[in-house]
This record gives sequence, structure tokens and C-alpha cells, in this order.
Amino acid sequence: MKKFLSLLLVIIVSFIVIESTEVNAFPASSTPTYEGIDVSEWQGEINWEEVKDFGIEVVYVRASEGNNYVDPYAIENYNGAKENGIKVGFYHYLTARNTEEAQDEAEFFVSNIKGLNVDCRLAMDFEYFDGLSITEINEISEVFLEEVERLSGKEVIIYSDAYNAAYTFSSELAERYPIWVADYGVEEPGNGNWVRWDGFQYTDEGRVTGISGNVDRDYFTSGVFLSNTTEIPRDTTPDRTPSTTTIIVQRGDTLSQIATEYNTSYQYLAQINNIANPNLIYVGQRLIVPEIDNNDIHDVSHILYVVKPGNTLTQISREYGVSIEDIVRLNNIANPNLIYVGQILRINVINSL
Repeated sequence: MKKFLSLLLVIIVSFIVIESTEVNAFPASSTPTYEGIDVSEWQGEINWEEVKDFGIEVVYVRASEGNNYVDPYAIENYNGAKENGIKVGFYHYLTARNTEEAQDEAEFFVSNIKGLNVDCRLAMDFEYFDGLSITEINEISEVFLEEVERLSGKEVIIYSDAYNAAYTFSSELAERYPIWVADYGVEEPGNGNWVRWDGFQYTDEGRVTGISGNVDRDYFTSGVFLSNTTEIPRDTTPDRTPSTTTIIVQRGDTLSQIATEYNTSYQYLAQINNIANPNLIYVGQRLIVPEIDNNDIHDVSHILYVVKPGNTLTQISREYGVSIEDIVRLNNIANPNLIYVGQILRINVINSL
């Protein structure tokens, strides 16, 4: 019995030592810190005026996941927060299994937030590692972060729980990018290769007036704010603010089809009509659309084209009598061999061949 108790004591002490040395606590990069939350479709409809009155100063909004899923509340949350003077950042939930998929997801992420006036660094939320080695995780992360920076012209930040910040993400990434770390039930988060944090998610059971149910609560430093506050370059909206008219959705209509008809983009129509899910419109629904002025049609310098299955830049350039180089330049296309179904392209009809 005495031997058993001695052995048990050794095990307990060893466990305590392991637990207490797993990660070291680390402080904020600067003060003051800002009250924040991060939200997605799981929070549903949010009363942003009440959220602002509660004292929330910064919000990270989930923009997308993988290479084909857009959060249906992303634009609604962005608009609500901005209208109430809350600083906004976007994050992407990364699911890539290799560097090629990481590049595709970076392009998808940036394409879904173009034209939005982002206040905070763009965040990579990479936490699903099943089947990946640590080397692969870091290679995928590096490609995604670099591509997001290149395409958007904005700084980035890594979101991670404290364990993976300590044992998964490399010191090289820690030297290049700040950390938004999740660690619950502690006064200061645990750290691995980082010496300071710029974001600290301290609970996933927060309560905020204006939001039903739980919400992630965060502290942020000024380190999450972008040093360059200009908008992400737009390639999906008209060159000028048009006069508008109202139409009624008919059976078979889609937002993309309506956007093409009115020489605009589905993202723009979703924004001005407060449509949370661009894939969901209803027969009989009233939509605000740009008014087409037939007397002014010859003054239009470009049209907007929605990429369809099977389209290539070569085929589109021939159809509209413009050069591939002109389409690439006008739309900031990084890879001329890579365009997507549903992508909006500006076609400069003035510079036709």
C-alpha cells in the first residue's frame, strides 16, 4: 500500500509538472486592448446597435470556408458592424490538404471580400490537421498566408489555439506573422514560439447584448489593425454609383443572371439589397437594381461578364474582341489559366481589338 501511494504521488507530481510547463503565458503586444468578438452564421441575426452599446469595438467575421463555401451572414454582419462604427476583420476557415489547395482557398477568400473596407488583418483559421504532418501544416499555412497577402495587399494574422501555437506552427511563421490565440479559463494565454499576442480569444461561451446564445469573446491590440487602410481592390462593382430601379424576381431568376442583365455583379446586388445568402432569392421578391439608361449606353466603357462552365480567357477574349492581356490587367488575374465559374470579369469594350 505504501509503495502504491508513493507511485501514485510520483505520477500526480509528474502530471502537474507536465501540465504547468506545457506552455508559458505571454502578454499582449501593446495596450490598451480592445473588446472584441468573432462571429459566423452560427450566431444568426445580430442586433449590431446593441452590440456596439454593449462595448464591443472589434469583430472578426467568418467570410468563407474551404474553396466553395461562403458564410451566408458575412455581408450582413459586415454591414451591421460598419454601420455602428465597429472595426471589422475577416477570417477564413482553411481546409486545404496540400499547397495547391491552399493557393486556391486564398484566392477564394480574397475574392469574397473584394470591395469591402476591412479594418483588421485578414486571419487564417487553420485547425483541422487530420492526416497532415507538422511540416505539411506549416507549408500549407505559409502558401495560404503569402497568397492572401499578395492578392489582397493586406497584412495577415494566424488564429490558433494555445497548444498548436506551441507545438504545431513553426518559429519561422511566428517571426513573420502575429498570433490571435485561443486559450480559455486563463488570465494570460499560453505561448509557444510567439512572445506577444495581438488577439486573445478567452472564451467561447461569452454573452453579448444583441446576440442570442453564446459568442466567442476576444481581446485585441492595435496590432490587428491594418497599417494600410485603403479598400481591397474592387473588380466587381460599377465604376460609378448608378441610378436604381426596382424589379420583381420571376420564376427561374438567379442573382447572377439578374446581375448580368443589369451590367453589375451579384455581390453588389446582394450588398444593396441586404441579401445574406446570394444563392437564395424568392419569386415575388423586390430587388433594387441599377437603372439602365438607353440614351447613355454608348458611354459605358466596360461590361461585366459572369464566367460560365467551360469558359477560358482565350474564348472570352475572342467573343468580345479584346486581348487576353487586357482582361488579365483589368481584373488583376494572377494566373490567366485559372478562372472560376461565377467569377465576375470586367470586359473593356472601348479597347476592343
